[in-house]
Amino acid sequence: MALPVAVQVYSVRDDAKEDLHGTLEKIKAMGYDGVEFAGLYGNDPEDIKKMCEEIGLVPISAHVPYLDMVGAPKGILKKYAAIGCEYVAVPYLSADYRPEGDCFDEVIANIKNLGKVAKELGIQLLYHNHDFEFVKIDGKYALDVLYEEVPAEYLQTELDTCWVNVGGEVPAEYIKKYTGRAPVVHLKDFYGEKSDNMYELIGIKSDKPQRPSGFELRPVGSGVQDFPAILAAAEAAGTKWVVVEQDNPSMGLTPMESIAKSREYLKTLGY
Repeated sequence: MALPVAVQVYSVRDDAKEDLHGTLEKIKAMGYDGVEFAGLYGNDPEDIKKMCEEIGLVPISAHVPYLDMVGAPKGILKKYAAIGCEYVAVPYLSADYRPEGDCFDEVIANIKNLGKVAKELGIQLLYHNHDFEFVKIDGKYALDVLYEEVPAEYLQTELDTCWVNVGGEVPAEYIKKYTGRAPVVHLKDFYGEKSDNMYELIGIKSDKPQRPSGFELRPVGSGVQDFPAILAAAEAAGTKWVVVEQDNPSMGLTPMESIAKSREYLKTLGY
């Protein structure tokens, strides 16, 4: 049975800020089954829950800033429990908290605590990777160290297939590695070579000089990723949802056109 497909609302954040209800209606009309939030766009959790119910979208998960959750774990996570999210993900670590810094042990301890609080509220905590977790700590990727240190009960994976690839691993094989611990997989396509300031495409400003690489994020099926293999691996790994994400549009398309193109491609694969 084909996996249900959601979209990360951050992909169309400007549309969502202007009219969340209308944007969710358009997402549903494209054929998406669910949504993953990154912010509430000024709406109350109860109102968002109602919107999703009326439109027929499952609010499967949300990306919530790490420091926001650490600052007020129960207060923040309760909002997403009220929406009905089954999952909440740590979406990104700023430079001070990444594996190459001095705070990564603290990050691991905090994530373990967040996972426990989430579990009390009926939510499963996830971790959404980028490529900076693919640095070695005592011979192991930092991402693997995180998953070794925090029990699966408190932390599951949300493997981002673009950043796994950019990090130097084969996405399908890495998904298989976390069989039974990969309930949500991010489908993200790209083209071009890794560059020092590629994170500007996800809204992170860089002070590093532009180095020509042609790196861009693309609609699913329009770049270099092997999605038939990725989707087969996800199904074999016990994944429950796949989530389309495109932080920045390309190919002359608007954000809404980009996620529509991704959805149409996935339909050709039977999803």
